[in-house]
Amino acid sequence: MCGIVGYIGTRDAYPILIKGLQRLEYRGYDSAGVALIHDNGRLDVFKTKGKVCNLTDYCNDKDISGSVGIAHTRWATHGEPSSRNAHPHYSESQNLAIIHNGIIENYADLKQKLQKKGIQFRSDTDTEVIVQFVEYVQKKKNLDLLTAVQLVLHEVIGAYAIALLDKNHPDMLIAAKKQSPLVVGIGDGEFFIGSDASPIVEYTDKVVYLEDGNIAVIKKDEALKIVNIYNTVFSPEIKTVDISLGQIEKGGYPHFMLKEIFEQPDCLTNCMRGRVNTEADHVTLSAVIDYKEQLLNAPRFIIVACGTSWHAGLIGKQMIENLCRIPVEVEYASEFRYRNPVINKGDVVIAISQSGETADTLAAVELAKRHGAFIYGICNAVGSSIPRTTHTGSYIHVGPEIGVASTKAFTGQVTVLTMLALALGKERGTVKEEEYLQIVKELSLIPQKMEEVLKLNDQIAALSRIFTYARNFLYLGRGFSYPVALEGALKLKEISYIHAEGYPAAEMKHGPIALIDSDMPVVVVATHNAMYEKVLSNIQEIKARQGKVIALVSKGDETIASIADEVIELPDTLECLEPLIATIPLQMLAYHIAVCKGKNVDQPRNLAKSVTVE
Repeated sequence: MCGIVGYIGTRDAYPILIKGLQRLEYRGYDSAGVALIHDNGRLDVFKTKGKVCNLTDYCNDKDISGSVGIAHTRWATHGEPSSRNAHPHYSESQNLAIIHNGIIENYADLKQKLQKKGIQFRSDTDTEVIVQFVEYVQKKKNLDLLTAVQLVLHEVIGAYAIALLDKNHPDMLIAAKKQSPLVVGIGDGEFFIGSDASPIVEYTDKVVYLEDGNIAVIKKDEALKIVNIYNTVFSPEIKTVDISLGQIEKGGYPHFMLKEIFEQPDCLTNCMRGRVNTEADHVTLSAVIDYKEQLLNAPRFIIVACGTSWHAGLIGKQMIENLCRIPVEVEYASEFRYRNPVINKGDVVIAISQSGETADTLAAVELAKRHGAFIYGICNAVGSSIPRTTHTGSYIHVGPEIGVASTKAFTGQVTVLTMLALALGKERGTVKEEEYLQIVKELSLIPQKMEEVLKLNDQIAALSRIFTYARNFLYLGRGFSYPVALEGALKLKEISYIHAEGYPAAEMKHGPIALIDSDMPVVVVATHNAMYEKVLSNIQEIKARQGKVIALVSKGDETIASIADEVIELPDTLECLEPLIATIPLQMLAYHIAVCKGKNVDQPRNLAKSVTVE
């Protein structure tokens, strides 16, 4: 959710911090702030409600000198979006400043105890409790900052990534992590911190991903020190970040979302590289080779995910059941973690998350591990928490996704699930060789068929202008296209703020048909597949009630074209791979409607890219 940036070194910190916040804007936020220790030892905090540009405007006439600083973009949890509740937060004496991502669950109890000690609070946030508590412990017991932080974190319940400055120790920055991501970048005599690697890659490709319970003590011109709350010392594991600067910039596109829609052919090529061989007759996943026994002997699979990843899981369920003949359940991770689910030893739990930091999915993984399940992670962000927590898994390798509304991560997840189903089905002997070869071959052709679909962008942009009036949309699909309908509706909701719902087309008669009139646009995925005639009947029912139909059809379809109001023609593919093709025009439709309505496409209101809190 929130974005964290920090710098300590010899350069001016402020430009690095601001650029870092801009790199993290995709995470979603409602306020921004920066804390700087100046060369004269003064600690200043500047913060504003609104965007990073509001912060830079506010700082225009301020002293922004100094080579040590922390910065933050806040997504409100405790306390309304305001300058008062924005981070960083001072301690009572203003000797300390803190930034924080996560939620402190016992903050109210801690705050009440501190208030009884006479401490005055300046905000409504849970975050301020930490910095006030640290300073109280420092003074009460005459401790250094690290020891005070360790003692406080013994008492804190919840998730956090924090960074603290102490004006009495201007050459030091302390950062700590539990269930919320934090990365330390290592430069030449300088260090950087970030919620992820995007604010860091411009300066260094050497990073340390902090583990849960880690506290980083970062000092100028000294080696990075990692300890825990018990003062056990750990050796930092330095990794190389495989992200280029170009991947996190717009590259001439007006929005990251459009750029990422157009990147999908290359992304899926990268996703399949080394997994689908050059002859396109075999799929190899190292996880299936290394953990064959656990995967082949599983009595059932459980997919846990949230949002778009959950939709990918619905497609994965059909692929795995069809090709592997293993029962698959798909669960919202947020519900799974609380409903005392039946998990048996030997079950395989597939956890899907773009960021690898989704709090509900991580909690579901921990629950499943405690019950003896084998955990398979599907993730985009290398080095994130889910890959480090799971037993094995597969990266989707689609590159950083900056737009809040997921596009290429969804198709990457579906592609990995398809390859997993193919690899397992082959090993289990539950897929016929002819069918296996047909799917592998067609999967290898999907990127070039995506290129064909992307040529429809201008047509879809023109079509979108017709439907900006709508206040409600209905999306319908059958079989593999039902999750596509759900995903299309979600995209429209997220970025245009138009209410939209996805349904299995056959369910329309069981309620949603009551909504249909001349003001209700209905998007129908109606390609040539086993249920084409059924979907055709649904379209006729909609037209009989004056509904406006936008139909996604197979190229050359004249039957539906003669009755639908608008038609988008798609290249033919296998029914099980249609989601990879049919999703793209729905992404473009949502994008262009949102642009026509003047919405902030990349940073829709109230949403965050990486949902690291409940």
